Amino acid sequence: MSHSTTTNFTTSDAAKSGKGYLFPLILVTSLFFFWGFVHNLDPVLIPHLRKAFQLSVFESTLVDSSVFIAYFLLALPAGYIMRKYGYKSGIILGLILFAIGCLLFIPAANTAKYVFFLGALFIIACGLTFLETAANPYVTVLGPPETATQRLNFSQSFNGLAAFLAPIVGGKLIFTESTYTDEQLAKMLPAAKQAYVLQEASTVKAPYLILGILIIVVAILFIFTKLPDIKEEEHVDEKSTFGHVLGHSHLRWAVIGQFFYVGAQVCVLSLFISFITSSAGLTQEQAAWYSGAAGLAFMLGRFAGTFFMKFVAPHKLLMLYALISAVLTLVSIFATGMITVYALIGVAFFMSIMFPTIFSLGIAGLGKDTKLGSSLIVMSIVGGAFLPPVLGLISDATHNIQYGYIVPFVCFLVVFYFGWRGWKPNHVEKEVALTA
Repeated sequence: MSHSTTTNFTTSDAAKSGKGYLFPLILVTSLFFFWGFVHNLDPVLIPHLRKAFQLSVFESTLVDSSVFIAYFLLALPAGYIMRKYGYKSGIILGLILFAIGCLLFIPAANTAKYVFFLGALFIIACGLTFLETAANPYVTVLGPPETATQRLNFSQSFNGLAAFLAPIVGGKLIFTESTYTDEQLAKMLPAAKQAYVLQEASTVKAPYLILGILIIVVAILFIFTKLPDIKEEEHVDEKSTFGHVLGHSHLRWAVIGQFFYVGAQVCVLSLFISFITSSAGLTQEQAAWYSGAAGLAFMLGRFAGTFFMKFVAPHKLLMLYALISAVLTLVSIFATGMITVYALIGVAFFMSIMFPTIFSLGIAGLGKDTKLGSSLIVMSIVGGAFLPPVLGLISDATHNIQYGYIVPFVCFLVVFYFGWRGWKPNHVEKEVALTA
């Protein structure tokens, strides 16, 4: 591959003025809420399915693997399909896949097979890949260019709202009052155990059915709503190959840092309920409320971090936040009781700035390599598929989920190194020196 393309988005004058695009903006903003909501049902789904199917921690982390493998596999194809057929078509296709995945929870529950739940989650994530690829550029063009950043921040705040609400709502709808222990379940007769599994699995039907119907309605609205065309102005850039792009040392470290950060985020948030029910002895219903608090802390942390970056260099704030997150993770590993809950909520707050900060530092100064570099950083979110199972293996081997959290501890140390040394664009400086 001898070249890549850089992209600029152009839209109609109507879109630039913002006239007539309030309803489309509301529709696109709803996507941020819906994908945030379904993502943040996972912390409820994981302990529920683990209890219903008597899964090990490792087996329960395959929920995250199903989701993030889909992002990894579909990221580039989604971009290609949207360039060829348009962003609106991509959104509609994404919504259809999202709805199909939600509705597949019904036969998955009826058959009471864990693998079918994983398949449904994979299809949902395939749909979300399209939505997340399209939503950000769409928000920036649905109105005057000078207010694009404000619109994007406003839309993204609904993702944070979903992170707060989903565990609470999901906990109310999905968790049951069953108090059977693993020992009691193991002694059940096969027919009684099958009836129990079917009963537990059936509680996921209602929330995912409602969500699936809502997504179908949104898809219909998109089909009949006039949206501006997003056209890509492409021009050839010489020498922008994978080999050349990876020559930038700060980009290589950004890819590594993002891989470990996303792995840490998924470990902390997806397994939050499973963790604190073990470390603090809370019921699943109580833990769901604290999971919502962690989602709220994550949202507030991003706003606070954005404010602090006016006074502190981003790499220094990243380094400080990573160090604090690592210390709080150690507290959650070795302490007991409610202190572990508060420590993890603190981790949610301090890790909130990491994804956008690593991303922006990683693509800084890339010039013609920016687009390819961005794609590599986005693809590194596959860390969310590979690292939680490592946590699960450690937890199962030690019979203590707290010890598994050594995985996010190590991840935060990698992020700390990126903020300390890895972010420096040494390769770019050398290139400049050689050509001077």
